[in-house]
Amino acid sequence: MSDKLQDNRWKWAGTPLPSDPAKAAHTKVLVLIHGRGDTSEKILKVFERLNLPDFACVAPQAENNAWYPKGFMAPMAENQPFLDNGLALVKELHGYLSAAGVQAHHLYFAGFSQGACLAVDYAARHAQHYGGVIAFSGGLIGDTLEKNRYSGDFAGTPIYLGASKTDSWVPASRIDESEEWLNSMNAQVDKHYFEDNDHTIRDEEIDMARRLLAG
Repeated sequence: MSDKLQDNRWKWAGTPLPSDPAKAAHTKVLVLIHGRGDTSEKILKVFERLNLPDFACVAPQAENNAWYPKGFMAPMAENQPFLDNGLALVKELHGYLSAAGVQAHHLYFAGFSQGACLAVDYAARHAQHYGGVIAFSGGLIGDTLEKNRYSGDFAGTPIYLGASKTDSWVPASRIDESEEWLNSMNAQVDKHYFEDNDHTIRDEEIDMARRLLAG
């Protein structure tokens, strides 16, 4: 699997992933997904802010620095095939980590903006007891949310949803709707709104995410 460690479609940071599956089974791994116009290298600066020396972190790279062309609440067809390609890349990475020995309860998904949407939507399509999911300014994808799109049971997985209450890119109504759907799949959702108008990752959110990841 050493070729996957060198795959140019994602970048690694933090503690190295052990080659021994028995040791990898005890390693916590964060899949960290960048937003539109960003890169895997830049989103790893968020991992630096989280200060998690015992974690391995891997950041996938979107083609042309965007996971899909339209807004995340556009009709699904308008974001294809790019959305499916992005989800497939995360699934491939997930499969590699599982084959390497990483346990689901030690696997975390996080992202910002477009990457947050991809992270939480992927997790909902493949729900199980993960270590946690963190969406900095993001929610479930699509003009409407449909039950047949999601599967599995989060079995108490902690999920953080946070954004400005007046974020022009991510309506509070969709975050509320995402919270309802995720809770219905037995996630434990922690939702936070902020009174500023910023589309960003706040220091307060970094602290909240660190507590989730360290817990």
